[in-house]
Amino acid sequence: MPKLNVFPDVIHAVSFLARSYRIDRIIGMDDFDVEVAARLREHLRIPGMGDTTARYFRDKLAMRVQARDEGIPVPEFVHFLNRDEVREYMESVPAPWVLKPRSEAGAVGIKKLHTPEEVWQYADQLGDQQSYYLLERYLPGEVYHVDSVVYDKKVLFARASQYRVPPFSVWNEGGVFSTRSMPVKDADAKKMVALNAKLVEAMRLVRGVTHTEFIRSHQDGKFYFLEMAARVGGANLDMHVEACSGVNLWREWARLELAYLRGESYRLPKIKNHHSAILICLAKEESPDLSRFDAPEVYWRMNRAFHAGLVVSSPDLGRVDELEEEYRRRFQEEFLQVGSS
Repeated sequence: MPKLNVFPDVIHAVSFLARSYRIDRIIGMDDFDVEVAARLREHLRIPGMGDTTARYFRDKLAMRVQARDEGIPVPEFVHFLNRDEVREYMESVPAPWVLKPRSEAGAVGIKKLHTPEEVWQYADQLGDQQSYYLLERYLPGEVYHVDSVVYDKKVLFARASQYRVPPFSVWNEGGVFSTRSMPVKDADAKKMVALNAKLVEAMRLVRGVTHTEFIRSHQDGKFYFLEMAARVGGANLDMHVEACSGVNLWREWARLELAYLRGESYRLPKIKNHHSAILICLAKEESPDLSRFDAPEVYWRMNRAFHAGLVVSSPDLGRVDELEEEYRRRFQEEFLQVGSS
């Protein structure tokens, strides 16, 4: 099929397959698959996340309302729907704000706006698409993520990391994307892991993997929930998590789904407590030469046209920080496609 998100075409196609094949599970592999998989499960009555739960992991408005109602801190927001409510919001919440599409992935489509005039001007451009957006307070701060494995409504594994250069900055300004794992005993890491567990319960996830993002506000030092996805984090974060923990999120996702299907118990593999960092950028060359990045701590190298990327891993956090800083500088000097985002 040319497009997997066209309804009812995809329902007809999968129902046709089901005439000859018994379909036991349907798994959404990325953000855009989550809703499609949920609708197919609903139609075929296959176990797993349905439409309502899927919205908590795809719809930025739905997940914020649910998190707020469960007492989890979120930046002040308003649905971009009723004009009077939007005006009242802008009068009470100081600029700048970010206008976010409710169902895009990551930082795609997010606009930072500074005045009501900018907001209304952009609203006019959106036309009938306005209700698919929300307006949220822009909080300066450090951005973090927690990647976890969930089975039988319990978080069995979670690892916290801090973006050195967050996706929003790379998307809007270009540069080298980078994130680094946090020590498991770090106080901030423990806070986010606890918040992540609370979110898993609030969003009613039964099993699977999650990628959750938080921001620590420069203003008050508190952690605020940004978004949660029921899939493996993008930008090859699976290799980053595997390097520091030994847990391959794709593999464990498959293992836990098969265990549930077969009525077997599920157990995590042995977990290690190393440290890791990942760096990725758009490259000027189609096949950038990463062989010059030859430290023994290099765990993985990316093989993708016009991209440079690698993961470093070590039991020594200081060594990971040293390599992340050096390699990020070298990526900027040797590979980075300036002016791309």
